[in-house]
Amino acid sequence: MTTTEATVERRSQSHRAIQKLVDHRTQMLALYGELAAHRPYVGGDQNEYIVNLLQRFCQSLIDYTADAHFRLYRFVDNNKERRASVADIAEVVYPYIESSTQTILDFNDKYDSDEHCKDLTALEKDLSTLGETLADRIEQEDRLVDVLSINRRQSSK
Repeated sequence: MTTTEATVERRSQSHRAIQKLVDHRTQMLALYGELAAHRPYVGGDQNEYIVNLLQRFCQSLIDYTADAHFRLYRFVDNNKERRASVADIAEVVYPYIESSTQTILDFNDKYDSDEHCKDLTALEKDLSTLGETLADRIEQEDRLVDVLSINRRQSSK
């Protein structure tokens, strides 16, 4: 494989990673919206549905977070990114991603099982905080995705 072919393959892998990230993110945000639409969170018949939806959301949230880390950020984290423009923006963005990952993990730890979902009194506040964190994270991710996409378009010309 020539250097040019290897570069094209790496960029193609990068594009697939971005698409997968966007797909996971879209699915997670759809579940977030569905969950947020059911407030206020009260007991009774609604509670079983909310707990199930919350657990599906938590799984989707973790899938999205892991996918972003392992598909997108690991190259930057391992100093394997060769494109200076990508490495530069990643250096700025990555601390935000790390911080938001901790918030995501904390939310998941609080609501990831039936036992943890018995008390939903703080769910509305926790979802609001998580929503702000996700909005910031997505904004930062998109900065990196934009640079990756620009580099991909330039290399295919």
